[in-house]
Amino acid sequence: MNLGFKAGDWLTVLAGMLLAGYLFMTLWGGSKGASLIIRSGGKIVAEADLTRNRNFEISGPLGTTLVTVENHRVRVARDPSPRQHCVKQGWLSRAGEAALCLPNQVSVELTGVARAYDSLSY
Repeated sequence: MNLGFKAGDWLTVLAGMLLAGYLFMTLWGGSKGASLIIRSGGKIVAEADLTRNRNFEISGPLGTTLVTVENHRVRVARDPSPRQHCVKQGWLSRAGEAALCLPNQVSVELTGVARAYDSLSY
């Protein structure tokens, strides 16, 4: 079976792939985070913008969690939780991203203009 693709066919396929990539980046990428909300035990303990580099030490049931803001992004730098899931999450920079340190009951969430699309969005 010969598919017989011609130059115009390949050009159409390439244009479609480029369009799909562009739409993916613009529609599902979300906006840059503008500020952060830090919660401990379900209560907001800190709110800040991402324009100034700083550290937050947040107390939880297991100890102190260190949250670092640097270059318009944020991460959990240190946490007393045994598996370190929130530390391994790395840097967060897009609105809607979050790091949850559940054993220590600390969470960090980025807010902004538009949230990134995820599997829980409809």
